Amino acid sequence: MVYTVWAAVWVTWNIFIICFYLEVGGLLQDSELLTFSLSRHRSWWREHWPGCLHEEVPAVGLGAPHGQALVSGAGCALEPSYVEALHSGLQILIALLGFVCGCYVVSVFTEEEDSCLRK
Repeated sequence: MVYTVWAAVWVTWNIFIICFYLEVGGLLQDSELLTFSLSRHRSWWREHWPGCLHEEVPAVGLGAPHGQALVSGAGCALEPSYVEALHSGLQILIALLGFVCGCYVVSVFTEEEDSCLRK
């Protein structure tokens, strides 16, 4: 039962991530919404996607803890924001599959409990 609730929350979060990286509904990737101003990193995929050229900019002032720097990807074959959206879409599919399986398991257990109560 807890897993089905978690899967629903996970789907909701990943829908938000897709909207965030595709800048839907007034959300902007450059905002501090996901980092809470604690990090200058924006996207794991932007930093690690194959084929992207990275330019490390040294952290200035109090902005980035632990020596983190802003890394901007350029020349990528596929825009990292699309990779983020595809990754979240895959997470949604997996969570929906888990949600359906979880609902099935809950229904099986409730049927078994009902049959035990009838005896």
